Amino acid sequence: MLNKKISDMLNDQINKELYSAYLYLDFANYYADEGLDGFAHWYEVQAQEERDHAFMIRRYLINNGVRVHFEAVAKPDKVFHAHLEPLEAGYAHEQYVTSLITDIYHEASAQKDYRTMQFLDWFIKEQGEEETNADDMVKKMKLFGHDAKGLYALNQELAARVYAPSTTGPAM
Repeated sequence: MLNKKISDMLNDQINKELYSAYLYLDFANYYADEGLDGFAHWYEVQAQEERDHAFMIRRYLINNGVRVHFEAVAKPDKVFHAHLEPLEAGYAHEQYVTSLITDIYHEASAQKDYRTMQFLDWFIKEQGEEETNADDMVKKMKLFGHDAKGLYALNQELAARVYAPSTTGPAM
């Protein structure tokens, strides 16, 4: 059985992952309203990935005999006035999620819960990739976003993203 503090942190992380999905769908809505369907699509895929993360954690808790408790998912409250703003908010959000995963990992280490540490190893690696992708998008927008042709090309690049459920997710 998992330590109560760790199981509570993981239960809370499910909510945070679902909030991330809502947040990214909100970003997708902003870009759809702006006519940037490639950006909207990229964030729709991102939302699906965040939902998958919540499901992975849920399954881990269930497989370890822990009752999963859902909380209300907060409504995203950001208002954007420029194309760069959701990208910067996305990067900051990924850094925040990394800190949450790191906190759970730290607690698992303190409790010598090696199984949970192993489970979280995948999320640690995933967060590194998430931060890199978010930072790359910010950099590309800063480089190309003020030029109509550059923005068009970037929008086309992002439209090509394909959702692929993780086949290498954490062992549960």
